[in-house]
Amino acid sequence: MHEIKRRSLLAGLGGIAMTSLIGCATTSSSSQRPFFERIGKPIGLQIYTLGPEAGRDIDATFAQVAQIGYREIELPGLFGKKPADLGAAAARAGLTISSLHLPLVANSGPGLSLGSDASQIAEALAALGAHWAVAPILLFPPGFRPQSGESMEAAISRSVTAAGEDIWKKTANLLNTKGSELKPLGFKVGYHNHNLEFAPVGNTRGWDILWRETQPDLVSFEIDLGWIATAGLDPVEFLKSARGRVRLLHVKDVAAGNTVNFGITMKPAEVGSGTLDWVRILPEAQRAGVEHFLVEQEPPFTIPRIEAAAKSYAFLSQLKA
Repeated sequence: MHEIKRRSLLAGLGGIAMTSLIGCATTSSSSQRPFFERIGKPIGLQIYTLGPEAGRDIDATFAQVAQIGYREIELPGLFGKKPADLGAAAARAGLTISSLHLPLVANSGPGLSLGSDASQIAEALAALGAHWAVAPILLFPPGFRPQSGESMEAAISRSVTAAGEDIWKKTANLLNTKGSELKPLGFKVGYHNHNLEFAPVGNTRGWDILWRETQPDLVSFEIDLGWIATAGLDPVEFLKSARGRVRLLHVKDVAAGNTVNFGITMKPAEVGSGTLDWVRILPEAQRAGVEHFLVEQEPPFTIPRIEAAAKSYAFLSQLKA
């Protein structure tokens, strides 16, 4: 009887040990799965990466993007097309449109902006199949225009610096207003950063004003990690500080020799070819609450834009983090 009990006990312990080993193997196997496969989210692409020519033949563009492996996209604008046509083209290619960049005010003419009537914005987003309207940059000060020989980037930096805190407060107010109008209609408002948000403005920064004066239930952030790094900040620590309010992420890399600045200039690289530590960054982004991971690259490009997009996708699709 004692021998039978002893054998039963040993068998039971053996089973527990085997179960433990199987569990460890499963955990180990799971940890070796690529990051995006593990979290069950698609790798997206901001179509801005492909340049203005992307809108010439939207079906061909979307087909190329889908062939690379992307399944989600963000639009930098409407390319002069009807939202329903863009939505249909994306569906034909097997792509989902997560979001649309809209300027806070129309640059010229009757184009759609975040200053447009909320019903118009909602109608456009619905036709696209998108849920997010994202402001790509802050309000420009009244009378903004580049001076003779001045680049657009330099003009923005100069005029925003001269405008002081007020322009950031006005930006926050407009974001709150549009967020409150779109929320009941089922759509969300986001704000996309550059590096100028982190330049000193008196005793604060534009970023701090936006963070403090936008309402968390109305306005979220699309964090651009390339610009975060260019502002001299650690992307991982920044994402920790932004937990709960960052919902979209621009997965953007910077090349070796990128200079820290606040003037909307950077030395770009394909994702995985630059200096950012994506093994550390992406899990932190997930913990911060990111729902949409969107590859974006700034010019100048050293290879054709579509090849750059493919190179970034190839790196991210195999990344284990």
